[in-house]
Amino acid sequence: MKDDLRIVDAHHHLWDLHGAIRYPWLEPPYVSRHGDHSAFCRSYLPDEYRRDTSLHDVIATVHVEAECAREHDLDETRWLTELNARHGMPNVLVAHAWLDTPDAEEIIGQQSRFALVRGIRSKPVTSAGPRESVRGQPRTMQDDRWLRGLGLLEKYRLSWDLRVPWWHLEEAAEVAAIYPRLPIVLNHTGCLWDRDEAAIATWRLGMKALAALPNVYCKLSGLLVTGKPWTFADNAPIIREAISIFGVDRCMFASNVPPDTLKGSWDFLYTNFKRSVVDLPRDDQEKLFSRNAMRFYRIEVPSADGA
Repeated sequence: MKDDLRIVDAHHHLWDLHGAIRYPWLEPPYVSRHGDHSAFCRSYLPDEYRRDTSLHDVIATVHVEAECAREHDLDETRWLTELNARHGMPNVLVAHAWLDTPDAEEIIGQQSRFALVRGIRSKPVTSAGPRESVRGQPRTMQDDRWLRGLGLLEKYRLSWDLRVPWWHLEEAAEVAAIYPRLPIVLNHTGCLWDRDEAAIATWRLGMKALAALPNVYCKLSGLLVTGKPWTFADNAPIIREAISIFGVDRCMFASNVPPDTLKGSWDFLYTNFKRSVVDLPRDDQEKLFSRNAMRFYRIEVPSADGA
């Protein structure tokens, strides 16, 4: 039976590996932080997404740029717009543009003119681990040119999808404080890939620093632990702590499929998301699973009663 809790999947990807757009990271040798990811290095399109989500009431989705070859950034947005026209999904898009290139404003402006685009994800340079620093290097969060480019998102009424690992979260809070009117959403629960005490302590400080800024939201997704399976015991406490830190009005669940299917299916992930907050009031659950994402990404869908 289909669960009646309405869902806006706030972060997923689609790609056609037989099309004209290249995705270098989906080509051999298929090596990533979490090991061999060849299992999802195949085309993933709306019909399969709908099959994967068929036991749940998904009313809208947010497509986040899928790291295509960067000369294809606008092509990806154009292709996704065409998919929406044919399939009714994805409903809104988070596109890509570099923030520090000479043509940054031109590309951001072009992306903003697509009707479905709501934001930009542009990843800053980050270090390889918590004991290393790249602070102040080109394209880092302290690079003046990069910071000026980030300010362009305000000009074009776009949000920023922030994606950095946990050891950069406090630096990210410094950046978010510079642009208090820029809507920002942290991707993947702060990318807490390790769960030792030191990692969790650093993550917690960074999450609290970001949550202190009212323009920053948090996506509850990407809960992958390197070298371990996805378990409720490992991830439910992280989900609940993130909600406690940011508040129920600034968190949203998201699948991050296909990448997160390394650890479990869409149905597995969302079944456990629901289980993790089953004791919360229904109103809070609706915020976490749909209403917060609708507000942040300016998504309009019919109301539950069909109005």
